[in-house]
Formats: sequence, structure tokens, C-alpha cells
Amino acid sequence: MAAIAPTRQVQGSVELALRGKKRDLYGRFFQATLLLSLLLSLAILIVLLGTAISDAWPVLSTRAGDFLTSNVSRLDTRAGVRQGIVGSLILIGFVAAVALPLGIAAAIYLQEYAKDTRTNRLLTTNIRNLAGVPSIVYGILGLVLFVQTMRTVTGPDTFGRSFISGGLTLAVLVLPIVILITMEALRAVPKSIREAAYGVGATRWEVVRSHVLPYAAPGIFTGVILSLARAFGETAPLLLVGAVTGYLSTPGSRSPLEILQGQYTALPTQIFSWSRLAGEGWKANTAAAIVVLLVIILVVNLAAILLRNRYDRKW
Repeated sequence: MAAIAPTRQVQGSVELALRGKKRDLYGRFFQATLLLSLLLSLAILIVLLGTAISDAWPVLSTRAGDFLTSNVSRLDTRAGVRQGIVGSLILIGFVAAVALPLGIAAAIYLQEYAKDTRTNRLLTTNIRNLAGVPSIVYGILGLVLFVQTMRTVTGPDTFGRSFISGGLTLAVLVLPIVILITMEALRAVPKSIREAAYGVGATRWEVVRSHVLPYAAPGIFTGVILSLARAFGETAPLLLVGAVTGYLSTPGSRSPLEILQGQYTALPTQIFSWSRLAGEGWKANTAAAIVVLLVIILVVNLAAILLRNRYDRKW
């Protein structure tokens, strides 16, 4: 009987916990703290969005189409974000072409092929540290390496201040993030999947290609697109590597190489430039550009969710 009583107490405690009727003051306090944190975060976000939309409404309600299709101008009534959006898309395309293949390949090697040695652990630790380095440091790196040292390649006529310098700087910035996210996605693949594939005679390459990568694809896609979204919103490194913050003239008859080696601007640098100008017109333009940037980033995040759901596999 002495052994039966504790068992019944445990069963009763478990039943109360499952029904949510167990008196757990610390647990309820913790739950209330989490809920309060969530509500506070949502309130701050709603206030920021409401303020931005309210300030941007004079522009969005009167010249939304003209604002999206107009170039940079010295007049607030004629200024638009077309050059900024095009510049940001070219930079992101550059980042996707350089950082994603290198980052995913490096992560596959470190997670699936490299041995657990002291050198590899030190390398992984350094990559984690690089992911936390402020973006302004990468801007200094880009200024020294891509703008000054490699100016004959990145932009001989623009002193290295070109799309190539900006794109390479952003690629280096997101590279550690892509590696770490891909490694985490690969690490989340159950060992039983690898063991089952090896058990039927598959080689390591076949295991990685046909079993590990498909299982990890949703996590990799999500991390990659969120990394691109971060690169899309970066301002500080672009200012250091020569993004134009004022008027920008873009001749129409240029080859693709001349465009990449030419002067450029981006949407975040336009927002930074307009925010320093006096006048209600520039204030409304700044808020409208912020709303455009938020919409683009939300679209990118939506693409991440759709890709994750599209390639999510059940085993």
C-alpha cells in the first residue's frame, strides 16, 4: 500500500497538469511573463508601422506609382525609389550568386565530410564569431579590399565604388550566416536516415544528395532567404564602399559589365540620405521608402515560408 499511494499521487498530478488545473504558480508567472513580452513586442511593432504608414500616407495616397517609377531627384515632389530598388535587386543577385554556393558547399563539407578535429572545431568557432561581427566592420573590409586594392577590377572609372564592390561586401557579410544556418539544417537530419542509406550500400555522396539535402532543404531555403533579406536591408557597409547617397545619373547605353563597374545606389542608402534632409516633403518620402522596403522584405519572408512548405518532407 505504501508503494501504491505515491503512484496514485503521481497519476493525479499528471492528470491535473494535462488538464491545466495543477497549481503551478511559478509556471503561470513564467507563462504570463512570456505573454507580456509578446504583447509588448507586438505593440512596439504596431506603433512603428503605424507611424511609418501615417508619415508616408501623403506620398502613397497621391503619387504611389510615380514614387515607385521615378529616379532620384533633388526635388522632393519628383524623387522616387526606382534606382534604389533596382540597385538593391542587383546587389542581392550578386550576393545570391557568390555567397549561397560557397556557403552551402562549405557547410556540407564541414558537417558531412570533415572529421571532428581540433582544427575543424576552431574553424567552426571562428565562423560563429564572424556571424556576430558588426556589419560596419565588413564595410571597412570591403573598402580596403574591394574598393582600394581591387579597383582595377571592381571599377576602374569609379575608383572601385561599384556594384561589384558592394555586392562582394554584402556576400562576405552573409557568408558566415549561410554556413551556420546550413550546418544547423544538416545537423537536424536524423542519423537513422543516414544509417538506413548506408545500410543499403549507398555511398556518402549518394546519401548526401538523395537523403540529407532533401530533408534539410526547408531549413536551408528559409535561412538563405532570411540572409538575403538581411543583406537587402543593410546600409552601413554600402555607405563605406561607395553607394551614392545623392543624385545619381545612370546612362542608358551601357554594357552589363559597365553597369556592374559603375556607380550605384540602394534603397537603404536612399532612406539614409533622405532622412538627413529638412522639410516635410523629404520626411514623407523617407517614410514611404521605408514602407516600400518593409513590403519587399515581407515578400521575401513570404517566399521563404512557401519554399519551406513546398520542400518539407515527412519521413
